[in-house]
Amino acid sequence: MIIRKVEPAEADVLLAFSKKTFYDFFAHLNKPEHMEAYSAVAFTADSMAEQSSNPNSEFYFAVDEGNIIGYIKVNFNEAQTELQESNTLEVERIYVTAEHHGKHIGKAMLDFAISIAVTRNLDYVWLGVWEHNHKARGFYEHQGFEVFGSHDFMLGNDRQTDLLMKKDV
Repeated sequence: MIIRKVEPAEADVLLAFSKKTFYDFFAHLNKPEHMEAYSAVAFTADSMAEQSSNPNSEFYFAVDEGNIIGYIKVNFNEAQTELQESNTLEVERIYVTAEHHGKHIGKAMLDFAISIAVTRNLDYVWLGVWEHNHKARGFYEHQGFEVFGSHDFMLGNDRQTDLLMKKDV
């Protein structure tokens, strides 16, 4: 498996993969109308183009034998969704296809993000995780992340709470 930067010509692939993995993990836990309302804004070509062109955001694919099996989005500075501090890195998204769970792909991508923070001499890595996503929360805690706050996340018209977690590097 390798982790490589998403190329600009792969915007459509990234968009489709992002939407698919989001639905795979959250559709069964949320009402369809909230998922569709969120998707209509979050998973559009314009939205992806805007995110991809931001110099303070980076997307990476996890690729195994030529197949995309996961992706991660990291943000710096004002691209961060919450803190927007210059000495931190936000992992805004990290997804692995269901058939590759348990193969340590998520850990490899998280370690990759942490290595970026170390290389850039940042203080910590942080992320938001849905309070009801107990599996992900446990994973991040096992990786040394600690809860330090929370924020609202709007999934369509459904107000949800994300726990903010961070790890010093």
